[in-house]
Amino acid sequence: MKITPTPVIGLLHRAIYSTLATQSVKFPGYPYATVVPNVLDARHQPILLISLLAEHTKNLLADRRISLSITDPGITNIQEGARLTVVGDAEPFEADAAMTARYLRYLPEAEQYLPLDFRFFRVIPNHLRYIAGIGQMGWLEAEEWTRLPALSPDEEEALIKLAANVAPNGVTVLGIDRFGMDYRSADGRQRVALEPESDLKAQILAVAPTLSVEALS
Repeated sequence: MKITPTPVIGLLHRAIYSTLATQSVKFPGYPYATVVPNVLDARHQPILLISLLAEHTKNLLADRRISLSITDPGITNIQEGARLTVVGDAEPFEADAAMTARYLRYLPEAEQYLPLDFRFFRVIPNHLRYIAGIGQMGWLEAEEWTRLPALSPDEEEALIKLAANVAPNGVTVLGIDRFGMDYRSADGRQRVALEPESDLKAQILAVAPTLSVEALS
């Protein structure tokens, strides 16, 4: 089955948590899995903010090879729902002001961790295995991922302000990319799809006023 990036990006943005598997230092040869918050950068690459004391951080510092498992938060039957495995490398980096601001829009409670021993890591996907349902599956490779169009921090900031000005009360716009808009309402984090080849400003002006403050069905 030929997999296109669009549904994979949608799943990545809808997911609130992912399961991170690292190479265990304490138990060589065994994978070590833990649940982490799911926040992406402008290129749809998962960003980790993790403590140096954590077992998975120690593992990453010894071996950057990881796997992430992501499931659609709305599914009730795991065999029929969308899910994703990301195989790649987690690289430590110093987050600039724009990246930190983006992360905190999604996870404002993480601000308390910044003065502590927490560090940012960026997951660089090498291979992505997407399963849309029974018998519907395929791979995406790094070359396809790196070719995806991305907004600059200034472009995204301008679009977020535009959306916030017309969005209903009770809706907080978290992030915008060429494929969709993430927002938070009383029922949690949600995403609405956008057409990457069409005018983003026009789409936002049309879509943002209609955002629901309740969970999408």
